[in-house]
Amino acid sequence: MSENLWKSRWSKDQIKTMLIEQFDAFWGRETGIERTQLAEVERAADVPHAVIVSGLRRVGKSTLLAQMARKLGRDSFYYLNFEDDRFLGFQPEDADHLYQSLVETFGARKIFVVDEVQNISGWEHFVRRFMDMDFKFYITGSNASLLSRELGTRLTGRYVPIELFPFSFGEFLHFRQESLPDLQRMTTLEKARLKNLLDVYLQAGGIPDALKYPELPLLRTLYDDVLYRDIAARHRLDASTALKELAFALMSNPSGLVSFNKLKEQFRLGSVNTIKSYIDYMENSWLLFTVNLYDFSVKRQQIASKKVYVIDTGLANTVGFGFSPNTGKLLENLVFLALRRQIKEIYYYATPGGFEVDFYLPETRQLIQVARNLDNPATRERETRALRDAITSIKAESALILSDANDDDFNLEGVRVGVRSVAEWLLGQ
Repeated sequence: MSENLWKSRWSKDQIKTMLIEQFDAFWGRETGIERTQLAEVERAADVPHAVIVSGLRRVGKSTLLAQMARKLGRDSFYYLNFEDDRFLGFQPEDADHLYQSLVETFGARKIFVVDEVQNISGWEHFVRRFMDMDFKFYITGSNASLLSRELGTRLTGRYVPIELFPFSFGEFLHFRQESLPDLQRMTTLEKARLKNLLDVYLQAGGIPDALKYPELPLLRTLYDDVLYRDIAARHRLDASTALKELAFALMSNPSGLVSFNKLKEQFRLGSVNTIKSYIDYMENSWLLFTVNLYDFSVKRQQIASKKVYVIDTGLANTVGFGFSPNTGKLLENLVFLALRRQIKEIYYYATPGGFEVDFYLPETRQLIQVARNLDNPATRERETRALRDAITSIKAESALILSDANDDDFNLEGVRVGVRSVAEWLLGQ
């Protein structure tokens, strides 16, 4: 649509009314618990870069910016929500007209807070132009690929990317107003309670609104919105049945290995590229993550099966099939999310002896295994055998087993192996 089309749909008074309604709704929203990433946003306040907060729908991006807005002050910023249907047809060249309405409504300000910017095609043009005039931007978006691609080409390093995930275990406890234990001096009762709370977290997940209103089907609605609005509609997928069935299969198998070739045959899709595109769409919309096999050969990494982790265990429990609240797969998924909040270079490893190690972190050369418990000697032997083989083959410098309880460290092939309670480890991240 052209500039004139958008401007002709609304009178100046209507635009001002929309801006006032958006601002008042944003300023009046509940700010909830303080998110860990707020400190990152605050650190970026004094640099002349755009702050870009990306993450899944309903994960709390707007709330995070509302927390920052409280620190900025009510009269210091403009607020725009491009999810509003009154912005349909808005183009970057309409920015001057919009800015004039903002100034006439609120006076001169130098900060923009912008929600769901990916809904405006070419948004990066007006952001860059206004940044060149010394405006500060705090921006949210729900599409990881869109943000990274356009930021790289248009903002050329003048941005601070911040990824927002569902509540961590610590944030979940804070949300429930549970007191955090002293991990160095925990009683038996406190350890048992912490394990019970982890079970609840595994089942419920960390999507804020779903935890606040458990009686409503918010996770199902969120999932459908991502599939049909963020993926099928945006990418113009005429037949969404295959996308729906593929997403269901992946959400039903968190921490599972998948082969693109086998998925192509299972869903009778024309090519591996179609499978790859669909999974890319799901990754870009923050539904899931794929993890590569660690191998010195890039080609073998690319053709090997991937491991798939979902963005939230509560979402997997709601839309997937057949999970109990405390399976090893979901625990492994939680560990992945805790790692991914801090680093991006995460792999799984298949040893020469045919054993699998859940995670390998090349930056620290650390191996990590996740097990529900180590009570069974056969389980302990299996996890230890895989680590021993991996330590020998890739010369790892440390290893960690995460299970239901702390245990004594031990040595394997000259490498120290820690055994930690996954609940306590999650709180320490």
